[in-house]
Amino acid sequence: MRVATALALTASCLLAGAPPAVAQPSAQPSGPSASSRVLVVSPTGSDRAAGTAAHPLRTIQVAVHRLQQGGRVELRGGTYHQRVRLVGVHDVSLSPYRQERPVLSGAGLVPPPGLTALVEIADSSHVTVRGLGLTGYRTDQLDVTPAGIFVHGHDRAIRIEGNRVHDLGNDNGTLGSFDINAHGIAVYGDDPHGSVTGLSIVGNEVDHLHLGASESVVVNGNVDGWTIARNHIHDNDNIGIDAIGYEETLAGAARYSTLNRARNGVIADNTVARIRSRGNPAYWEGGTGDAAWCNCADGIYVDGGTRIAVRGNRVSDSDIGIEVAAENARGAADHVRVSRNVITGSLFTGIATGGYCDGSDDCGGEQTGSSHDNVFDGNRLRGNNRLDDGSPELLVQYHASRNTFRHNTIVATNSAHAVYGTVPGGVAHGDVSDHNTFSAVGAGAQQLELGWSGQTYTGFDAYRRATGQDQHSHAR
Repeated sequence: MRVATALALTASCLLAGAPPAVAQPSAQPSGPSASSRVLVVSPTGSDRAAGTAAHPLRTIQVAVHRLQQGGRVELRGGTYHQRVRLVGVHDVSLSPYRQERPVLSGAGLVPPPGLTALVEIADSSHVTVRGLGLTGYRTDQLDVTPAGIFVHGHDRAIRIEGNRVHDLGNDNGTLGSFDINAHGIAVYGDDPHGSVTGLSIVGNEVDHLHLGASESVVVNGNVDGWTIARNHIHDNDNIGIDAIGYEETLAGAARYSTLNRARNGVIADNTVARIRSRGNPAYWEGGTGDAAWCNCADGIYVDGGTRIAVRGNRVSDSDIGIEVAAENARGAADHVRVSRNVITGSLFTGIATGGYCDGSDDCGGEQTGSSHDNVFDGNRLRGNNRLDDGSPELLVQYHASRNTFRHNTIVATNSAHAVYGTVPGGVAHGDVSDHNTFSAVGAGAQQLELGWSGQTYTGFDAYRRATGQDQHSHAR
C-alpha cells in the first residue's frame, strides 16, 4: 500500500480476511435429477424441483451442491439476490441458460467483515464463470471488502469470461483511510503450498466501482501462469489491472519469496479508460478542491510482479497509464515487458517505472522498492500530463536499473515539452534508451525536455551529448 506524496503514483490493495462459510443444503432429492450434469436455476424456481428448464431450481448454491461429479449450472434470466461459493469443486461452470441474461445482485445483502464476493472460488479446478452480471454488492463499513468475483486458495484452470461486474464497492467516506476497500475481480494466491495457475480473465467488462485503496482486477501473491486479456475496464476510482507481489497475501518465510509474487502472466489487448482517484476518499491529501486529491490511479500496474508481458493494451484518460514498480521496500518489479501499448490522456504521466520514494524527507521518510531488467518497447505515448505540471510522458523514478527503452514513439503535449523525466536525485544504473522517436507539440527538437539519471536537459542534442543515450533515436 502506498502513501501518496508529490511523486506518489498509486496504491495497491489491503488483504482482507477470508469470507465466512455459506451453509450447504442439508439434503438432495432422490432420483435421476440428483446426478444430472446440467442443472437449470431460475429466480422463480423451487429447490425441490428436478433442475430442468421446465422445473428449475431456485438457489444457485443448491445446484452447485448437487453436482458432486461436476457439470453445468445454467441460469435463466432475471435477478438473483444470492452469493455463491464454489469451494473444493471440479469441472463446474456457471453460465446463462441459452441467451438469457442472469444477474447476481448484492442489493439487500450485507457483506460480512473481510473479503467476500457474489461468486467465490477456492481450492477448485476447471471452474468457469461466464456471461453473468454482478452488481450491487456494497458496504459503507471499514474493513469490509465486497467483490464481484473472488478466487483464492490453490486453484487450477479457472476461467472468468464475458461477465459484467459493475456498480458495486465500498462507499465509506472516511478521508485518507486505506481501510476502505473493494474489488471487481480479485485473485489471491494465499496458499504457500499450491498456486493459482492456469487462470484466464478474458472478455469481461468491469466498471463504475468504488474501490477505496483496492483494484478493479487484481492478481496478488501466489498466482503463477495467468492471462488477463480483452477486458473493458472503465470509470473506476482506483487501479484498473494490478499484478502484485510482497504483500501479506503469504506470511512468514514465504512473504519475500517468489511464491508471493504474481508471475508468468500476460496482460494483453485490454481497453482501460477513465481510471481516476480524484474524489476517492482513500486518496484525500488534505486541502480543498481538485488539489485535495492524489491523481495516482494506474490504468495498468505491475507492483512487485515478475515475468509478465503487458502488450497491446489501450489506456486512456486515467491518472497514470502503465506503471512498473514495487511499493514494498524489499521488493522489485522485474523481467516485465511493456510493448505495443497505446497510452493517451493521462492526467499525470503515461508510463512510470521505479520506486516512487527514496526514504528522504521529501518523500515523508518512506522507502519503496525497485524496478530492474524490464523492457519498454514499441509503445506510443501522446497527450499525457493533462495536468500540465511539467511531468513527462515517461517517468523514471528511484531504484531503476538495467531497464531498456526502445522503439517507442513519444509526443509531449504539455507546455514544458517534457518527453522523458527522472525524479531529482534518481540514478539510472545500467538503464538504456535507444531507437526511439521523440517530439513535442509546438516545439522543435532543441526545445524538448529530457531527463536522465536525475538530471534534466533542454534540447535533444544536449541530452545525447551529456548522457550517451538515444544515439540512434530521432527527434523532430
